[in-house]
Amino acid sequence: MRFQASWRNVCAEGAKIAQKDDISVRMFFETHFVPYRTSTPEGVTQGLATGYYEPLLRGSRTRQPPYLSPLYAPPDDLLTIDLSAVMPDLKNRRLRGRIEGKRVVPYWSRADIDNGLAPVAGKELLWVNDPIEAFFLEVQGSGRVELDSGETIRVNYADQNGHPYQSIGRWLIDHGEIKADQASMQGIKAWARANPARLKELLGQNPSYVFFREQAVGDPALGPLGAQGVALTPERSIAIDPAFIPLGAPVFMATTFPNSDQPLERLVVAQDTGGAIRGPVRADYFWGFGADAGALAGRMRQSLKMWVLLPKDFPVPSRQP
Repeated sequence: MRFQASWRNVCAEGAKIAQKDDISVRMFFETHFVPYRTSTPEGVTQGLATGYYEPLLRGSRTRQPPYLSPLYAPPDDLLTIDLSAVMPDLKNRRLRGRIEGKRVVPYWSRADIDNGLAPVAGKELLWVNDPIEAFFLEVQGSGRVELDSGETIRVNYADQNGHPYQSIGRWLIDHGEIKADQASMQGIKAWARANPARLKELLGQNPSYVFFREQAVGDPALGPLGAQGVALTPERSIAIDPAFIPLGAPVFMATTFPNSDQPLERLVVAQDTGGAIRGPVRADYFWGFGADAGALAGRMRQSLKMWVLLPKDFPVPSRQP
C-alpha cells in the first residue's frame, strides 16, 4: 500500500502544475523524485538499448492470393498460469501451456503451429501478404494493417505461446549466412527475400509465437496500447523488464542514435514490456509508426545507461542514488 500511496501523492502534485513549460516540468521532477541508477546484481551499469516501432502491413479478412500468411487470435487451449498467486516473488511472471491428459505441458512451438499441429484453425484474424513482415509484426508486438477493402485497422499483442524468444539473426550469423553487421531487421528481411525456400526453416528457429487482437486505430499520432493499457508516445515510451523497473515510472535513458555516436539522452516512461526485454539495464525504445521509424528501430542496438525516477517517499532499500 505504501508503494501505491507514493505514486498517488506524486501524481496529485503533478496535476497541480499550472504551466506545462519545460522549466515547470523540470522543477516538478527535481522536487518530487530521486534518480536511482539501474545495475545488475554484480554492479554492471551498462546495458543494451534496442528499438521497436509500429509497422504497416497489407492484408485481407479472407485468405486469397497474395494474402496467405495468417495472424491468429489466442487459441482456446492456451493456458496462462499466474505464478504470483502462489509465489509473490514471481510477480509479472506467467507460464503458458496446454492440457495433455492430466498434465500441463508446454504450448505448441512456432514450428508446431506452422506445421498444423496446434488447434488454431478458425482463429485467423486476418491474412497478410508477406510472411517475413508477419514475423516482424510479432517481434514489434503490434502494427497497423491496410486491408484490401481500404480500411486500416490495428492489431495488438494479445498473448504468446510461452516459448522464449530466440534470435533468428543470431542463427543466420552462426550458420555463416550473414555477417554480424548485417543482422539488422533490414538485413534479415533481405536474406529472407533472397532465400524464400528456406524462410520456414529460418522462422522455425524462434519457437516463440505471438497472438493478436484487433483494435481501432484511434488517434493516428499515438502508438498502440502498451502493457499498462495506455497508448504509447513515439520517442517517449520504452519497454522494460517489470521485475526490475515499475511500469509507469519515469526513466532517464542515456544512449546513442542507431549506428551512431550521437547522444540520445532523454526522459521517457516505462510503459511496455517485451519477451526479449530482460534485466535491469535493458530498454526497447518506441520510435513510432511507419517506415522511417522502422529504419531507426531495426538498426538500434546501442550501449545504455538508465536511471529510474522514484517518488522521494517511495520505500526503497537504502542505497546510493
